[in-house]
Amino acid sequence: MPDSVAVVILNFNGRDYLEKFLPIVIQNSHPYEVIVADNASTDDSINFLQESHPDIRLIKISENLGYAGGYNYALKEIKSDFYILLNSDVETTPNWIDPVISLMKQNENIVACQPKIKSYHQKEYFEYAGAAGGFIDFLGYPFCRGRIFSHQEKDQGQYDDTIPVFWATGACLFVKAQTFHEVGGLDDKFFAHMEEIDFCWRAKNLGYEIYYCGESTVYHVGGGTLQAESPFKTYLNFRNNWLLLYKNLSKEEFHAIRKRRKRLDVLAAIQFVAKGKRANANAILKAHQDFRKMKNDYEANTSFGQLHPEILQKSIINQFFVKGKKKFSDLKI
Repeated sequence: MPDSVAVVILNFNGRDYLEKFLPIVIQNSHPYEVIVADNASTDDSINFLQESHPDIRLIKISENLGYAGGYNYALKEIKSDFYILLNSDVETTPNWIDPVISLMKQNENIVACQPKIKSYHQKEYFEYAGAAGGFIDFLGYPFCRGRIFSHQEKDQGQYDDTIPVFWATGACLFVKAQTFHEVGGLDDKFFAHMEEIDFCWRAKNLGYEIYYCGESTVYHVGGGTLQAESPFKTYLNFRNNWLLLYKNLSKEEFHAIRKRRKRLDVLAAIQFVAKGKRANANAILKAHQDFRKMKNDYEANTSFGQLHPEILQKSIINQFFVKGKKKFSDLKI
């Protein structure tokens, strides 16, 4: 029997995206199953799906559980060898699935993988969320090949390769179903943002590998649920980043970087205030307060999470803003 693959789109008030991109996903995903899990949308997403795509399996979730909780709920309902977690605002291309699945079947140690993520609005450029594979620095700041902070590279074939990475983007995340559940799935407490990095880090701490496959390409709109300057998004990013570090670093590693990270967060808050975005600055303060409460929900990590070769042992902030290194190739990881 061939391996089964389920393309799972988690939808929240994304009716317009479903109308625009779902037919393309269905066309380009044949013969694999496409499933929509609705995260308690309040728009007319459900009516649209039932009227326009009655053959698509629809999983209704009674409340908005966020990206992490929503996918955990939906994937427990799906029996498949591979899951593809696909954002509703992604345009797929022909043959986007098989190269990635083939790679993951060749190497049983690969638990997660992503394709090349390019910008829907600027199709020659890499997209912010994932680009050509995710990395992280020793202070916990994530970045990508093809995108460091606000600088997005033009795709000139420089990342057509297939390589191990530190994390694969949740915008289009291929995962082995059995290992996904074995690792513990996504962390519901994250709600949204950085939950895929946490999952990948936990998997790597258990000895699994994460990969990027340059033979597959999709185009991502980005920012469909939370805009970049949303105070709630700021809150989630800062809170979840602290949880990410606390969960995946040893106690010694965490305490070694804690004070430096706090100073950088204070600097970020000051910058928001200087820009007149006091709500975002307050979101950072609340993120720290809630992290201190939430960290007690987790057991101390016993492995040394900094030992992975995909972690940059320099500050990406210093490399980018002080030394002017805008491209991944400048970093020499």
